[in-house]
Amino acid sequence: MIVRRTLLVAATAVVAAVTMTSPAGARPHGAAAGPTRRKALHLAPAREQVAALRRGAVSSRDLVEEYLEHHSRVNPGLNAVVTLDPEGARAAADKADRHLAETGKVLGPLHGLPLTVKDALETRGMRTTCGSPGLADHVPDRDADAVARLRAAGAVIIGKTNVPTMCQDIQTSNPLFGTTKNPYAADRTAGGSSGGPAAAVAAGLTSLEVGSDLAGSLRLPAAYCGVYALRTSFGIVPTRGHIPRPPDWLTSSDMLTLGPLARTPEDLELLLDVLVGPAPDDAAAWQINLPAPRHSRLGDYRIGLWQDDPYCHVDKDTRALLDTVADLVRSAGATIDDATRPVDLADSDTLFQRLMYATASATADNAGFAADIEAAAKIPADDPSGLFLHSRTMRHRDWMLANEEREKLRGRWARYFETHDVLITPAAPTAAVADQTSTPVPKRHITVDGEKRPYFAQTTWLNMTSHVKLPAVVLPAGKTADGLPLGIQIVGPYLADRTVIDVAKHLARLLPEPVRPPAHPAR
Repeated sequence: MIVRRTLLVAATAVVAAVTMTSPAGARPHGAAAGPTRRKALHLAPAREQVAALRRGAVSSRDLVEEYLEHHSRVNPGLNAVVTLDPEGARAAADKADRHLAETGKVLGPLHGLPLTVKDALETRGMRTTCGSPGLADHVPDRDADAVARLRAAGAVIIGKTNVPTMCQDIQTSNPLFGTTKNPYAADRTAGGSSGGPAAAVAAGLTSLEVGSDLAGSLRLPAAYCGVYALRTSFGIVPTRGHIPRPPDWLTSSDMLTLGPLARTPEDLELLLDVLVGPAPDDAAAWQINLPAPRHSRLGDYRIGLWQDDPYCHVDKDTRALLDTVADLVRSAGATIDDATRPVDLADSDTLFQRLMYATASATADNAGFAADIEAAAKIPADDPSGLFLHSRTMRHRDWMLANEEREKLRGRWARYFETHDVLITPAAPTAAVADQTSTPVPKRHITVDGEKRPYFAQTTWLNMTSHVKLPAVVLPAGKTADGLPLGIQIVGPYLADRTVIDVAKHLARLLPEPVRPPAHPAR
């Protein structure tokens, strides 16, 4: 295998590369096109970029150069993209341009579109580290299944985005690449583990990303960075090639999903259509056809609204946001149930934690797992402090009992969605919290209306869907007085991914235009 040279480049290096290697006839970003200057296409929605590429209004190579120039100005201060592959991106763009010129046909629905990929997804010929020093030199010779679908759709992979080490934090920092900053405020977290992807989408470094979500890892960064994200229904997007599990593993967590990040709900749908399908080994026998949205008008939807809960209180800004959303939905004629409580949030969260700790144990080494078993034996079974160790080391029979409890909970959700089409909840208790990279995990916390709350309470509202296989969209719906994005979550029944996107589309038309960070000016 010939490995491309992958680079973590400084701004001056990218500018030099753009200047020296632009093809004959290609215009540098910002150059005049005839008497008028073309708008910055890289800041447009992905659908507009793809349409321009299809009709030949811009070449893939020109668009790659435009993105590289934007990276050189924005990424050094943000640290969202940690590995950049200019040579590989240019070669792929040239191939796409030649194909269109010679055949008149596009390579696929993402023809020639430059994209970044989360550094947890193995990418052929490009360094993939998952933020771990032990994988600093890992260059896969095979794409993760999801990345292979991006390439098959015609996408041009331009680089990799930052994650916490082995995706095991809800903020984004690691020893290899450092911390990704929130695009709106450098002292705030971008969230995790898809903090790099969400920050890159928000800042215009890519129009689309594929994030992964087990414990809100896709949706929390979207909420904090003011972009859209979809946690897909479990099982509809193959996860092989996602780290963790370790490289070359064929299996994955029983709660992990992959899904799109974008700046518009329409772009979520564009990438969803590319990603959805059976794993390659199953594709010969069956296919996935997601049902259409349940309704065509917002006024026809039956919407549950869960604004707050004693188990995980939200702050006054988030409560006010949910009030505003409720008024907008009512004004559209939709049926609102604001007393809805489909599950007990505390019980659901405890079950989620048990199953999460259990599935995470798969990658423990033998010595570490043996030490966990020994430590768990010293903690009484009913001691809350033992939840982590007892869950991590549970016997298979105990896991089967917990899984049965999960299936019963799934049944409760299914019955709920017989009388409700979607459920709207907070995405997080607050807007983006302060980055706490330098604080040991046991000492971290968040503050909700002046009250200290546990650090991992940031994802409690998101976790209610993770173990029961439900799709959920997070969308930007407002902002704080300081200009930080505020998000909400739309939950739907299993396999109703198009329904939650459809409700997000309707709400996007009613809500104010999302606030954009300084790195993503108006076009």
